[in-house]
Amino acid sequence: MAHLLGAESLHLEFPAKVVFDSVSLGLNDGDRVGMVGRNGDGKTSLLAMLAGRQAPDAGRVTVRGGVRVGVLDQTDTLDDALTVEQTVVGATPEHVWAGDARVRDVIRGLLAGIPWDAPVTVLSGGQRRRVALAGLLAGEWEVLLLDEPTNHLDVEAITWLAGHLRRRWAPNAGGLLVITHDRWFLDEVCTATWEVHDRVVEPFEGGYAAYILQRVERDRMAASTEAKRQNLARKELAWLRRGAPARTSKPKFRIDAASALIADVPEIRDKVSLQSLAVGRLGKDVVDLLDVSAGYDGTEVLPSVEVLHGVEWRIAPGERTGILGVNGAGKSTLLGLITGAVRPTAGTVKRGKTVKIAALDQRLGELENHMSEPVRVILDRLRTTYTVGTGARAQELTPGALLERLGFSAAQLSTPVRDLSGGQQRRLQLLLILLDQPNVLILDEPTNDMDTDMLAVIEDLLDSWPGTLIAVSHDRYFLERVTDQQYAILDGRLRHLPGGIDEYLRLRSHALSADKAPARPPARTPAPALAAAPAAAAVSATGFTPGSAAERAAKKELDRLDRQIARAGEREAKLHAELAAHATDYEKLTALGTRLAAVEAEKADLEERWLEVAGSLES
Repeated sequence: MAHLLGAESLHLEFPAKVVFDSVSLGLNDGDRVGMVGRNGDGKTSLLAMLAGRQAPDAGRVTVRGGVRVGVLDQTDTLDDALTVEQTVVGATPEHVWAGDARVRDVIRGLLAGIPWDAPVTVLSGGQRRRVALAGLLAGEWEVLLLDEPTNHLDVEAITWLAGHLRRRWAPNAGGLLVITHDRWFLDEVCTATWEVHDRVVEPFEGGYAAYILQRVERDRMAASTEAKRQNLARKELAWLRRGAPARTSKPKFRIDAASALIADVPEIRDKVSLQSLAVGRLGKDVVDLLDVSAGYDGTEVLPSVEVLHGVEWRIAPGERTGILGVNGAGKSTLLGLITGAVRPTAGTVKRGKTVKIAALDQRLGELENHMSEPVRVILDRLRTTYTVGTGARAQELTPGALLERLGFSAAQLSTPVRDLSGGQQRRLQLLLILLDQPNVLILDEPTNDMDTDMLAVIEDLLDSWPGTLIAVSHDRYFLERVTDQQYAILDGRLRHLPGGIDEYLRLRSHALSADKAPARPPARTPAPALAAAPAAAAVSATGFTPGSAAERAAKKELDRLDRQIARAGEREAKLHAELAAHATDYEKLTALGTRLAAVEAEKADLEERWLEVAGSLES
């Protein structure tokens, strides 16, 4: 495989920390690499050095001649002076980019619902992220370096992105390096994993699942080696004290198969014990939503909107449920109905007498009044112990020990809350909620600002939580890991998904297909509508050989058709103006109407031919 880019003996040091010490690595044709590691260990810095955005203190980065490297930054770098169209396709003529199947796929997958001619400055943070990603993916690159590409994307968009990256290059072409905490995405896209830790980069084969198996085996081998070393030291000490030579056989060690590594690991959750504890704490009644509808009150500018209709859901004690839905579908409204923050416009919400609800939301409400206090002061006011696990696996932990388990060092206990990172604040918020001992826990996007190791710790902690759990998240791995069932909000109604997230994606795909109406795009159709039309209208199944005379002729015909459609549009506009000017001259109106019908028919034929030629070029 041909070398694309590489790094040799990289050294990077900040005033208080050495980030990398003599790191060498490379990216070859066909490599699809995911980069994982704890927050702050240098993943983004390494990607910046490979992209040429940051200079190492020592060592060098080399890029093969002619290799184009595309970079998605974690920060927002969009130009507010541009429109969405200018950001994504630049000054490329419409007939050129609309005839490119990859560009249409990118627009269809990421920009549905975003106005094509909207200024970038009016977009939300999530929309800006989608536009930045679309602008990058619409380009031609031999190497893509992506820093957290799944941020602000929902389950559907993440699924589309994984498929796009798998199809983007031939199996032995192109190179991808991606930083992400989305473990499902890592497994879907990556064939290798780089773990950044302790100033080094350690390579592993395969995606996230294979990486975890290899890491467990590595740690087991290290533990075995350390145990043998200590055993040998004890024998050496005994020999020295006895004054006689020690005779020991050489220990044997065999690398077990992956199945052996997990053979003695129990089920992640003791469902029977958790259910029993949940019923004991909650009783039989939790929250019942009975034929409930809810929405937003109208204003002078916006009308009232009902986002949920006739929702029927009886939440059981110990139930662990994931909620899916596109942005704006009503997930937050549903959570508000459960907590009481939203009043239904119809129907009834019943809550059990013993229900105590707590929500981990994105506003850090539990910490707002403690931002100036050190973490240690907050811990001193908490309950003295917290029980982790059930049955024989139960253990009592102090708040300090629990916080250490959540990744806090002893030094950070003296840090004011406002100086903690976003991920640390989220973990502290979760600790405060758990120590308050609710029996219904609602998690709204809990994976934000968490690295993969810390997500595993959070999931392990939730495995032993005895109560009703409701989670909303775009992190597919997390949702499938911590919940036992999933529901989706589709067309304002709550629907159970026996087939899980795969069933949700199928339902959404069918709904989108049903909504598409076959239509001829005019000369300036908004991009998302144009994106779907040529794919549906393609008539040629043979296509052309790249660079062939037939392909060149087809492209020339597209240019000619584009000019003819534009001229027909100008004649159509003039005829409309003449019709308005002769509104009282019935004879003139009849003649103009006949001419207008002919022009519209001519334009329709030209547009249909344009779609045929564009479809043949695509196939």
